[in-house]
Amino acid sequence: MFFLDETTTTTESSWVQTVGIIAVYAVIILAFYFIFIRPNKKKQKQEEELKKNIQVGQEIITIGGIVGRVISVRDDDESFVLETAADRTRMRFKKWAISSFVENETEKEKIENDKKLEKEKSDTDKKTEKDKKEEKENDDNK
Repeated sequence: MFFLDETTTTTESSWVQTVGIIAVYAVIILAFYFIFIRPNKKKQKQEEELKKNIQVGQEIITIGGIVGRVISVRDDDESFVLETAADRTRMRFKKWAISSFVENETEKEKIENDKKLEKEKSDTDKKTEKDKKEEKENDDNK
């Protein structure tokens, strides 16, 4: 009888361990779902909704980094025409190429400031190149 009690408790304890391991894996899988998969699905749904509701006059940023204003939207082939910069260049894009929308003035100002900084940087780079050339010429003349 003593041996039967040990075998039943051993079988029961191994069953309990198996259920415990399965429970741990289930909790890990649920955590991954709620941390990674579910928020990603919500984000994709929001992006699809925004792309469906694109309107003429909105300013957008494409996945290639092109910033411009929507001139026309064609729903039959899922595309839109984007006008960029002061030279009014027009390009046709597919709706899937939309990265984000420029929603408020602060983002527009930020983009303009970035352009100004790039221009100033290139101007200062040109000046430093000129200064280096002048110094080199002065050193050569000495």
